[in-house]
This record gives sequence, C-alpha cells and structure tokens, in this order.
Amino acid sequence: MEPTKKKRWRWMSLTMLIVVGASAFWWFWAADRVESMETTTGAQLKFRANGELFEVYQNQKWQPFFAKGVNLGASLPGHYPGELPITREDYMRWFAMIDEMGANVIRVYTIHSPVFYEALVDYNRRKEGDPLYLMQGIWSPEELLIEKKDAYLPEIREEFRQEIRDAVGAVYGDITLPEKPGKASGTYRANAGKYLIGWHTGTEWDPVMVQNTNRLHQKVAPYQGKYFHATPNATAFETWLAEMVDTVAMEERKYGWQHPMTFTNWVTTDPLSHPGEPIHHEDLVSVDPTHIEPTQWEAGYFASYHVYPYYPDFFRYDTTLQQLKNDAGQIDTYKAYLRQLKQYHKNMPIMVTEFGVPASVGVAHLGNLGRNQGGHSEKQQGEIDVELLQEIHQEGYAGAIVFVWQDEWFKKTWNTMRFELPEDRRSLWINVLTNESLFGVLGMFPNKEGVLTIDGDRTDWDQLVPEEKHRLDVQVPGIDEIWMTHDEGYVYFLAQLKEEFDPAKQQLYVGVDTIPGGNKHAAQLPGLTLDEGLETLIALGKADESQIQIAANYDFHARLYGKRYGMLAVKEEEKKDNSGIFKPWKLAVSLEMEPPDSKKYYPMEEVDVGKLIRGTTNPQDPQYDSRTAWQAKGKVVELRVPWMLLGFTDPSSLSVMSYEDDGKSFTTKKTKGIRILPLLVDTATKQIVGQNDYAVTKLPMYTWQGWEQVGYHERKKQSYSILKKGFHEIEAPVKLETQP
Repeated sequence: MEPTKKKRWRWMSLTMLIVVGASAFWWFWAADRVESMETTTGAQLKFRANGELFEVYQNQKWQPFFAKGVNLGASLPGHYPGELPITREDYMRWFAMIDEMGANVIRVYTIHSPVFYEALVDYNRRKEGDPLYLMQGIWSPEELLIEKKDAYLPEIREEFRQEIRDAVGAVYGDITLPEKPGKASGTYRANAGKYLIGWHTGTEWDPVMVQNTNRLHQKVAPYQGKYFHATPNATAFETWLAEMVDTVAMEERKYGWQHPMTFTNWVTTDPLSHPGEPIHHEDLVSVDPTHIEPTQWEAGYFASYHVYPYYPDFFRYDTTLQQLKNDAGQIDTYKAYLRQLKQYHKNMPIMVTEFGVPASVGVAHLGNLGRNQGGHSEKQQGEIDVELLQEIHQEGYAGAIVFVWQDEWFKKTWNTMRFELPEDRRSLWINVLTNESLFGVLGMFPNKEGVLTIDGDRTDWDQLVPEEKHRLDVQVPGIDEIWMTHDEGYVYFLAQLKEEFDPAKQQLYVGVDTIPGGNKHAAQLPGLTLDEGLETLIALGKADESQIQIAANYDFHARLYGKRYGMLAVKEEEKKDNSGIFKPWKLAVSLEMEPPDSKKYYPMEEVDVGKLIRGTTNPQDPQYDSRTAWQAKGKVVELRVPWMLLGFTDPSSLSVMSYEDDGKSFTTKKTKGIRILPLLVDTATKQIVGQNDYAVTKLPMYTWQGWEQVGYHERKKQSYSILKKGFHEIEAPVKLETQP
C-alpha cells in the first residue's frame, strides 16, 4: 500500500475508534445516570424521609415510595457468612429473580465482597425501568457489646466507627479493605451509592447491655453532632447511637450525597410498654428512635424494626393487643401491635425491615393465628408472609422487607443448638428441625433434591448410580427389597413389599440402631426380642399413626428439660436402658417461666416434630408439601427422615448423640453406620407378620464416608410466587389520617 493510502486508512480507523468509543462512553454514562435533586448545600438526594412518608425523586418531583424488599444473607450451603462465598454470577442471577418477584429494595446487614456492589451496579445499568435499590446495613460490634455491656468502651466505639468508614467506602467504591477473618475484603471500585435507599446502622440491641450502658453513663450530655443530635430526654445509649448515626452522615457527605438514616431496632427494645409480656427481660428497656433527630440532613431519618408475629410472648398474652380484628374478622395481635407502634412514631416514617416465617419441620415459638416460627409448608410460608406484608402496608408503614432471600444452613436455633455437635460444622448439613435455616424464599436444598422424589415411584431409585445407593440384605417376611441412601439433609429408604401396602390393614415399622444401647423390645412390636437396642422407631400407617419415636432413655429433649432443668416430669422407668418405652420426638417452644424472671408462672410448652407427613416432594404436583416424609404406591414405600430425628448431631462427621450424660453437657459418639429392621404389623391382630426373633447385630449396616464439601440445589420455593403476587399488588404507601 502507498504511504498516502496508509495514512488515510490510519485516520479512518482512528476516527471509527473515537466514534465507537464515544458511543460506548455515552451509553455507559447514560445507563448509569440516576435522577436526583441537588440541595442548596450541594448534596444529591434521591430518597428522603418527609413527614410520615418515604419519598423518591422521580420525573422531576418527589413521589411517595413504599419499600418492598428482601433481606439478603452472605452465605451459601457449606459456608459461614464470613467466608463470603457468593459469586458475581450468583448475585446477578438472584437480582433478576428478586426483581421479577416485585421487590424494589435489597437490604444487606453488613459489607459484602466487592463483587456484590459490582454486580448490583452492572445489573441496574442493564435493566429497564427502575433500579433495584440497596439498603446498606452497618454491623455493630455485637459480640463485644454483649460481652462488655458498655457501648462507651473505647475499643467498641472505635471498632464501630471503623466499620462505618469501611461500609461507606465500600458502597461508594472508594476503599481497599485488608483481609480479616470473617470480614469482607478487597478493592471496591463500583459506586453503588446512587442506588442507595438508606443506611441501616447497627444490629438488634441486647437489653441488658443497653440497660447497663444507661446506668454507667447516665450523666452523659445528649450528643450534638453536625447532622444528627440526641434530644434532651435521650438515654446514654441513645446518645451513643446518635453519635454513630451522625458518623455515618459525616462519612457519606464526603461523597456529595445524603440518604435517609435509621438504626436497627426490634420489638424487645421498642419504646412501648407491654403489660402482658411474661418475661421482664423482654420489656426491660427502650431504645427510642424519636430521641434522635436530624439537624442539617435533608434526606431525613426514619424508624425501623424487626417485627415477627411470634416473639416476644406478649403477642400471645397481652390483652391490650387483643382488641383489633383483621380483614378476615380474626383478633390479630400483630396488626394491633403495628398500629400501636405506628401511632407512637408520629411525623416520621417507619419500616418493618424484618418479618416472615420459615418453611421448616422444626418449630421454635408459637404465634397467634398459626403464625408460628416454623412448622409451615412452603405454601403456608408464602401465605403468612403476604398476610404480614399486607398488614404492614395497611397500617401506613413506609416499607416492609421480608426475611430472608436464601436459606442459610449455618444458622442455629435456641431449641436445637444444644443438639448440633460439633457446632462448628452446622454449615455442612441442613437440619430441617432448625427453623432459622429455612426462612429463605429461595430454597437451598440438599443434593438428592430433584434427584429422588418421594412419590411412591421407584424409577428414580433405579436410575441412581450404584455408588449412590445400597441394597440391604434384610430377610423379613412380607418385604422383598430394602434400599438406602442419604444426602446433607435426610436418610432415604425404599421398601419393595410382597403385597400392596394398605395402612388400613397393616403398619410398616422401621427400627433404627446407630450405637449400643436402646430398646430391645417395645409395646408397638409385641413378642419381639432383639439382641441389640433401637434408638428410634419409625411407624408408617394412617395419618395419626405415622411418626418417629425415640427410646425414652435416649430422648435428649427429655434429658435436657427433664433431668437437667426439671421442667418436665420424667418417670423412673423411662431413665432405664431397654425400658421398652418409645416417646414422641418433641422440641421445646417455650421454657417454664416463673417469678422473679416472669410476672407469673407459665408451664413449659413443647411440640411433636416426629409426625411424618404422607405426600410428595415433587414441587410440580398440586399435593406438594416441603415437609413430606413418605409415600406409598402399590408395593413401593418411600421414606426420608431428617438426620436429627435419628439421633445425629452431625452426619458429616458421623456423630450421634451419646447415651452418656453427666448432667452438664451432652457428648457424642462416632457411629459405624445405621442398621435398620423393617417389620410389618397386622392392624387387626396387632401382631408382627412372620417371625419375632432377629439379631440386630447381624443385620447389614448402611455406611458412608464423612464429608467436607456439600452438594445442593437452588430452587424458588412455592412462597416465591405467592410473595410475588403480594408484592405486585402493592404500589404506593397508605396515607393514614388518624387511627381509632
């Protein structure tokens, strides 16, 4: 090519690159624009708290905004939150699902990894219509606060201040955080500040810590900051909180923005009085949002609470809440509480930033109208969540953020945590008795989910590779084949009978042996004598007969609350090995309460979680129930049993609860495996079909290798589509005049 032609070609190429580059830059800049208003002081505003409303600046004017949100955790199965295992691809996939569900806000509790903010910015640049907004939480030094019980200690104040600086820097993409155990780290360069809806400072406050802080620093002067101040009637803790909120404001103002401020609060430290609350501790002290006010913060300030319908107990007992009916004509203490709380916070917006119920087998608290903490199917979870969402909206709140987006295997619950040992392995298995793990709208299911379906059809078993299942050579009259397998959540059984299973004529019992000890005979199995005891006994039959029971002397629920705490009556014969007594598998839902801790005596409450539901685990089937344990069709019986119901404290390390008990702590043993004895019992004669003598020690054993890695399947629960409908039906906030 001639020199002049070469030059011409270079100029043409350069011009094209400039045009393409300029177009790309324009698209990038235009797509990243967020309409905002500039104040007289030069601050950018997108959201503001105005009177009792939350408002968004849109189409050149301020418009009412109702926050329809979801809380987002930081963990995946097999991990703890501090490991920050969630990838950019996970976030992008989840944002699309959250958006489709109708949520407009994602709340996070703490700083996530840089990929979270990068993904959020990228997703919002790409999407049409309004962006997904972020409510950023700032984690307070929770463990130190509870341990030291003094918020004013220098190490606590400085740690919290540093966390505030880090959070603001992370949101605005202007910080590099060094690696620290349990903390997010890396270089933050994505500016998500333009998508922020507000700052949510702190965690739920321990009442004893708050009370002690107030006592130690009762003479402290109310904080007077640049943007926020404490009122003259503020307590010492509220003054400390005003300082922390003001710190957030000062840090954000460096980036030219202002966003609405709030601090985390919950029912236990609300400013209301609850005469019907049984436990003094639950109504011990208040943290009052009205005792903090903005000074020069035009984005404003709002109140936020975590409000569940089952905790504390005054939701069941307080007669002052038993006066209001809901749309269905039922006395509704949750709705009544929302109304009282709203009336208290006059002239400021208020949000419920945590609410919901879990879809789980386990239950931890009872609530009115069946709104318990657990024991729900996915469908029931969705229906209750929508009821709560609608009531929050009807009562004039500025937003409702459901708990939580994804199931979190690592979570613990007060009534199962003593039985999960070693406790540092909780993330490696899913205990469906631990309801806290199953609040998610997006289910995180163990690896056999979708591979094996409990529906009475053995086709999926036949398709399992040989390494994934084990046929047990058990010679029992009436039973042709027994198969077993397992995953991170359940032990699975398949029985091929000689004749069609008819619960009206027979029951199928499965005795389970994991360690030496237990019952060698039982009233349910007349005439049976074994050479080794059974820890648990499964019965399948009619609906009221299908259950799993636990040997009386192995029953760790009774050992804890009976033998150790004296809250349950335990008969002497039940303490003996080989008593022949199997007891219902129960969980505590409320401990015995008596003065001086409570205002009057309340007996212990417990629920039976050993009931085995017959149904299907096929989510496409109209009869689907996520709690399903078994199904039978023709000669095939399928069963899955949660690990803990078989006595396991951690199946990933083959740990089971020991019979040994020194009265102070539980101990565990390593099991060699599981032996099972299936037996058919004739309903009419109450007799075992066939022989009555079996050597348990000679039965084949189901064994497996422990695991350090997990497999899981992600799937939207039925509650997702129900909540989606509920979210899409809600538009602007309700403006209330006066409430009766």
